Amino acid sequence: MLWRSVVGKLWLTIILLVTFVLTLLMVLLLQSFERVHVNTAESQLMNHAQMIASMYERYDQEEALYVIQEYAETFDTKLILLIEGEKVLSTENHHSHYLALHTLYNNHVLMEVFSGEQIVRTEGDFPFESHDEQLYAEIMIVGVPVQPGEIEDSAVFLYQSLDAINSATAETRRIVYLSGGIAIIMTTVFAFFLSSRVTAPLRKMREMALEVAKGEFETKIPILTHDEIGQLAMAFNRMGRELNNNIHALNQEKEQLARILGSMADGVITLNKYGKVVLANPPAERFIQSWSFEQGQIRPEEQLPDTIGTLFEQVVTFEKEQTTEIEVQGRSWTILMTPLYDQNVIRGAVAVFRDMTEERRHDKLRKDFIANVSHELRTPISMLQGYSEAIIDDVAQSDEEKKEMAKIIYDESLRIGRLVNELLDLARMEAGHVELHAEHIPLHPFVEKVVRKFQGLAKEQNITLSLDATKLDKEATIDPDRIEQVLTNLLHNAIRHTNEEGHVTLRVRSFDEGTKFDVLDTGSGIPEEDLPFVFERFYKADKARTRSRGGTGLGLAIAKNIVEAHNGHISVHSKLNEGTEFTFFIPNIAMYNE
Repeated sequence: MLWRSVVGKLWLTIILLVTFVLTLLMVLLLQSFERVHVNTAESQLMNHAQMIASMYERYDQEEALYVIQEYAETFDTKLILLIEGEKVLSTENHHSHYLALHTLYNNHVLMEVFSGEQIVRTEGDFPFESHDEQLYAEIMIVGVPVQPGEIEDSAVFLYQSLDAINSATAETRRIVYLSGGIAIIMTTVFAFFLSSRVTAPLRKMREMALEVAKGEFETKIPILTHDEIGQLAMAFNRMGRELNNNIHALNQEKEQLARILGSMADGVITLNKYGKVVLANPPAERFIQSWSFEQGQIRPEEQLPDTIGTLFEQVVTFEKEQTTEIEVQGRSWTILMTPLYDQNVIRGAVAVFRDMTEERRHDKLRKDFIANVSHELRTPISMLQGYSEAIIDDVAQSDEEKKEMAKIIYDESLRIGRLVNELLDLARMEAGHVELHAEHIPLHPFVEKVVRKFQGLAKEQNITLSLDATKLDKEATIDPDRIEQVLTNLLHNAIRHTNEEGHVTLRVRSFDEGTKFDVLDTGSGIPEEDLPFVFERFYKADKARTRSRGGTGLGLAIAKNIVEAHNGHISVHSKLNEGTEFTFFIPNIAMYNE
């Protein structure tokens, strides 16, 4: 609506102000003009009355009456001349209505003129008489004494009707009202034009402010004047530029923060003062999803782990950072939570989640490695020590017994040397110092040679060893010695863990992408819970097997590192008491160090 806008309010304010001022001025002017008209008429009557009184004093009576009558006819007033209480001259029309003499004597104002030198004047509703009726009329009457002190009850009365004064006042009032109306109309038009012109830049600023609210910070207001409105437009444009710069800086900081949080390996969660999640980066979201999956929740954001809730309460209560650990889906997480402040009031907390699974696993592997190495070295060292003491103490009497003891010492020393060499090779591989000597070799002769090497061992165990390499007529770029080491380890393990009359098969397939090697057996298999750990150092699925059948536990770890050095990958599938299948793939373009 117009009245709710600045234009309407300013327009209405100007109109009301001007109307009030004009009304006050008109009232004052009308009162002033009315007094002026009355005073003018009264002054004229008094002047005429005094003139007539002086004429009567200057001439003799007959001449004076003649002059006075001639003089009275020159102006529009009524004359009554009383000499010694008698009406000697009157310009009233006795055929119509005339002012009765008793009215002059009975009026307490007019009667004072007979007492002396006092001039009287009054206004009012006086009675007029005729031959058959009496009526009242409003008149102004002035009385001037004639020869005061010489002639008693003598005075000149002049009166005139107030209709002339009222008519002049009404004409003045009409002119004032017309002027006021014209002034109000002109003021209305001018006020509307002025308010529209003043508020037009404000409306433009409103439109621009809405554009800025929508994000259009490049919007500018044209500066048409250099007054306060122009300065306001300049300030608005400056505000838009500052907002644009600040929003741009905030967006950059927000994007930088988002990228930092997104690239962090640790999870970060921001909680409000009610303990609800406000912000979470991808690692933290994965943690929440894992915990929700473990708890069977459909919506992960519904609830956080009780441990985090308790930690949040501790942070709010003690107002310092707190740390705890939690296990979720088999992974170990360390949580560090720190309070966030809004001046002196805690407004929430930020929690950092660090996945400590690998660190814990490495700690366990390090401990297991030390224990396994100690275990692997303890037995041969004990045997070396025992048989050496037997030889020194001459426990063996014959040369054959001494030779047997010496052979045992030699075998155990070879075992220790083999273990140490394998540990050194594995350490070099894991450190990335694998030396590969790539060659272009035909695959079929290569795998046939490897299989032939294990035929004697297979026959001793009454195991069928076969090669499945049909249509294998391609070449491969590999390090033959290292790949032979991998196949040797896999075939030896397969034969070792396959019962008599079992089957071990080496299957080789060549593809455009690379070569796939499969070692299959019908042996005892590997328990499902041990499958993820078969490629770790010193890991043995058969914890109770004898040392004569067992190896060092490093072969599969070495095989995995050799395959990965060829940019390949190795995997295992097994069913308990049904058999095991080891598979590794070597790509044709092997990006390894030669």
